[in-house]
Amino acid sequence: MGGAYQLQVAATFLLLAAIASIAAAFDPSPLQDFCVAIDDPKLGVFVNGKFCNDPMQAKADDFTFSGLDRAGNTSNAVGSNVTLVNVDRLKGLNTLGISLARIDYAPYGGLNPPHTHPRATEILVVVKGSLYVGFVTSNPPKLLTKTLNVGDVFVFPIGLIHFQLNVANTNAIAFAGLSSQNPGTITIANAVFGSDPAINPDVLTKAFQVDKNVVNYLQKQFWPEN
Repeated sequence: MGGAYQLQVAATFLLLAAIASIAAAFDPSPLQDFCVAIDDPKLGVFVNGKFCNDPMQAKADDFTFSGLDRAGNTSNAVGSNVTLVNVDRLKGLNTLGISLARIDYAPYGGLNPPHTHPRATEILVVVKGSLYVGFVTSNPPKLLTKTLNVGDVFVFPIGLIHFQLNVANTNAIAFAGLSSQNPGTITIANAVFGSDPAINPDVLTKAFQVDKNVVNYLQKQFWPEN
């Protein structure tokens, strides 16, 4: 009786351990748009992100970035400039799952156009001016907006289309934290109408329910990536 009971307990324990192991298993979050498998590691360029340096070779400069005190140039079509500090500009961010951006907006009308970050949630704080911000939920789409002033904070959930518009008569500045070392940015207008090669106009004509001449016109425009 005692041996059978112990065997049952042991079997139950092993089963629970197996279930826990399966539940804990998951694929790592992607750190770039895609990572095509390759059989010869000598030909590889990524390990879902960046290769790691020997920790004994690390130096303080690997964890330092200077320049966010300087305003970005907003003399462009949308009137804004994003200075992103991701793993490409700050090597110490590798594997840490975080990055930072400064966004500058031209007076009244400076726009960080509708875009998404496929790999990051964004939290934004206004340090100068007033911004009209918002995001659109997944289908059925619902628009959530707010006018932010200095010191106000807003969160844009991962992957959702969002934007910021300067509604003040002065320059505006915001800082954003993003939950990825390489959040990625897809600017909607640029992706749809400015891709290379261009999307077949028949696709866009049907999708937007407009005349093909409208699509052809939009595809000939310059679409800033910001």
